[in-house]
Amino acid sequence: MAINLQKGQKIDLTKGNPSLSKLVIGLGWDTNKYDGGMDFDLDAAAFLLDASGKVTSDNDFVFYHNLKHTSESVTHLGDNRTGAGEGDDEQIKVDLSKVPQNIQRIAFTVTIYEAESRRQNFGQVSNAFIRVVDEEKNVELLRFDLGEEFSVETAIVVAELYRYGSEWKFNAIGSGFNGGLKALAINYGLDVV
Repeated sequence: MAINLQKGQKIDLTKGNPSLSKLVIGLGWDTNKYDGGMDFDLDAAAFLLDASGKVTSDNDFVFYHNLKHTSESVTHLGDNRTGAGEGDDEQIKVDLSKVPQNIQRIAFTVTIYEAESRRQNFGQVSNAFIRVVDEEKNVELLRFDLGEEFSVETAIVVAELYRYGSEWKFNAIGSGFNGGLKALAINYGLDVV
């Protein structure tokens, strides 16, 4: 049975399960009834961060235009442009055994594509969640439902995996950002044109 986390909770993933290595990070959402004439396109991404909380290169940003980290530790399974249907809307696979030693955190984010020009924000999104699945056993380990606390934000840092000594832990963050993907990218140390 999966553990349901609240915002700010942290949980150990590997201490009680040292063989855990291959994870599927599922992210999902629904859009509220909205009559703005534009479809919603939400995008999941992963930022691989060093001890300073920054990426060390553009390759440390895994998203719809860079689906696989060079270490093959993080793989985005593709862009879902509609979010239709039940379950995960986008998935990111993580192989903890392949994460480079200099990477201390992997932040999982969701942004709204062209949010400003489409006049869209996370106040128009509901039922957003992240879940962690043990890929080898096909068992959901934990889930974090984000709730409805967002209004004008166009990007969310949903959660992160982080090293704690030789273990990996999960942190349920749920922090909103304005400025979409560009603001997140700058926050994590990418040079954005």
